[in-house]
Amino acid sequence: MSRAVDGSKRKNHRKKILKLAKGYWGRRHSNYKTAKDAVVKGLFYAYRDRKDRKGDFRRIWIIRINAACRAEGISYSRFIAGCGKAGINLDRKALAYLAAEDPEAFKAVTAKVKTALGA
Repeated sequence: MSRAVDGSKRKNHRKKILKLAKGYWGRRHSNYKTAKDAVVKGLFYAYRDRKDRKGDFRRIWIIRINAACRAEGISYSRFIAGCGKAGINLDRKALAYLAAEDPEAFKAVTAKVKTALGA
């Protein structure tokens, strides 16, 4: 029995890969073999970096909170420890938003933290 080399399933699969490779540079967008490798690698990076993005945002929030805390005369680690003692259940995203958008509210939180720490 002869082998099918131009069937619709095969063509559709190749079309799908080449569609995903749209916009790639050079042969990677038109040659199936190189496009397949590029697409697999690109999809792997996309999956991995969706996970990494969460950590990146957390890092940014910590940097913003630290900068605002230092302006109030307290370190980030002491601030977070004080939040626990004071019973302030705001996450880092909310604290970073307060630090950037509402400095007065952040000062009030910092004051509560300082009293909880006894400093």
